[in-house]
Amino acid sequence: YPSEFLMQKITEDNQIPVHLHVSVSLQYVAGLKGRALVEFFHSNIAEVENEELRHLMWSSVLFYKTPNVEVMSCVLLSTKAIYFLLDDSFIRADEHQSDFWNKENSDCENSSFHLSCCFVLKLNDLQSVNVGLFDQYFRITGHSADHIVTCLTRDSYNTHTFIQQLMAVLSLLARTPSPEPVDKDFYSEFGSKNTGKMENYELIHSSRVKFIYPNEEEIGDLAFLVAEKMDGLTNLPSLNILLYVLAFQVNHFEGSAQNTSSLQPKTLILTSSDLFLFDEDYISYPLPEFAKEPPKRDKYQLADGRRIRDLDRVLMGYQTYPQALTFVFDDVQNQDLMQNLTLDHFGE
Repeated sequence: YPSEFLMQKITEDNQIPVHLHVSVSLQYVAGLKGRALVEFFHSNIAEVENEELRHLMWSSVLFYKTPNVEVMSCVLLSTKAIYFLLDDSFIRADEHQSDFWNKENSDCENSSFHLSCCFVLKLNDLQSVNVGLFDQYFRITGHSADHIVTCLTRDSYNTHTFIQQLMAVLSLLARTPSPEPVDKDFYSEFGSKNTGKMENYELIHSSRVKFIYPNEEEIGDLAFLVAEKMDGLTNLPSLNILLYVLAFQVNHFEGSAQNTSSLQPKTLILTSSDLFLFDEDYISYPLPEFAKEPPKRDKYQLADGRRIRDLDRVLMGYQTYPQALTFVFDDVQNQDLMQNLTLDHFGE
């Protein structure tokens, strides 16, 4: 251990997304290759001597206790645990973190030693994995609020690969068999005898970890919500969600010492008539079993919405992925964006 193929794969995956900035400590990790990376894992991160590093991924993460702070993380999957190597700026970003992180080594800041926090979620504590719409993100749930993390991969391939690797590693866990009967029939497993509807797509792994996938109703609920934001004047059956993607809105700040831009996470939804930007809560829904009350904010909050017919042009950047798109809309005076969409100069 480890095989040459695995080392090559982990080296290839060890790349920070170009549009995200990270601390010096994580830049150091991203510079490691092959055997140096594996040795770094065993000497600095691994908790057990005989655990094997199986997968590495760079992703933005959200914690249940700090749902407004998205932080860059190097996610390492081993045969014993999932490790989230975090940017050290995360601790200073929120003052409510101190009890969560129990940070003691604050005197390292002035030295050449760079500190990173490592959040550990042991595979034995893992209870469920919720995969987001169109595999844009996934949420890992443990036994308490401290053990809920969402990985915002913004990439269906990365999500799919991680879930595959996680299932393979969970298969190695020796857990006592569940007392429930193993061979449930399809209808009692998925269906509700009262309504006949499928509640959700739930796969119970042999390790008893649930993998929960979104069903068609979620898209239906989202279409209904979008129609509601359009003042309910759209014919709902004809409203199709053509695209759902987790993106960033670029806010450009001019006049500062150097022109800077900040990236605001947004959910972009394209329908046949409109383009919407939503602020989405990726961590609180569906509600964990121990939640005493619903979250303080809705899952989707409208940030902006424009009619496609007001779109003047789309400017495309020439850089490699991630691609930058600029949507230029006609600036019509005294016109509410969410006005009656049935009023059309050329229609009935």
